[in-house]
Formats: sequence, structure tokens, C-alpha cells
Amino acid sequence: MKYKKENRCKLVDAMGIIGNKWNLLIIWHLRDQKLRFTELQKKMYNVNPKTITKHLRDLEENKIIKRTVYPEVPPRVEYSLTERGIELIPILTSIMEWASQYMGLELEQLKSSE
Repeated sequence: MKYKKENRCKLVDAMGIIGNKWNLLIIWHLRDQKLRFTELQKKMYNVNPKTITKHLRDLEENKIIKRTVYPEVPPRVEYSLTERGIELIPILTSIMEWASQYMGLELEQLKSSE
């Protein structure tokens, strides 16, 4: 049975936009700076360029990032967060803090079981 879009949980919609590791990494790396494609690729541990391009396009389509092309030779393209993308930074920061605490608890539990 298909559900109408308006009947779906909003979390499902949000996870469709930001819910994979590459989109999250792109947003995180753009949080306080504009980056060119190669700079972003280096920060993402040299992930396949095709993969990065696909996710950049998805984020641009969802208005999370913007792509600025400068009319130069050779062409220069920069990526940055939109206002909608900037709104995600406190959420991602909270996730990072939670992950740090969780990993700390996991390490403590491993040490105590030895």
C-alpha cells in the first residue's frame, strides 16, 4: 500500500534528504566555509568523484547547498550551505556530541569487562 506524501512521517522525508553518510559529511565540511570540488574531495578521504557529484546534486536540488560558478578560465565552482543548510549545523553538532558520549560509554564498558 502506498502512502500519500502528506501522510508520511516528516522524519522519513528529512532522512531522505540528509540521511546518508556522504550528505552528512558534505554538509559538515561546508559548515563554515565555501569549498571547491577538489577541496571537498580531499576532506572526504578521496571518495569517488562520481559519488560526491551525485550527492552534491541531490543536496543542491533540495536547497541544502548552493553551487556558484565563476565565469573564469578555467571555470571555478564553489559549494556552500544555503540558509536551510545552515539550520542543520546545530543538529549535526548535537549528533557529534551524542556520538562522542556514546563512544566514550562503549570504551568504558569494554574496559570494565576485561
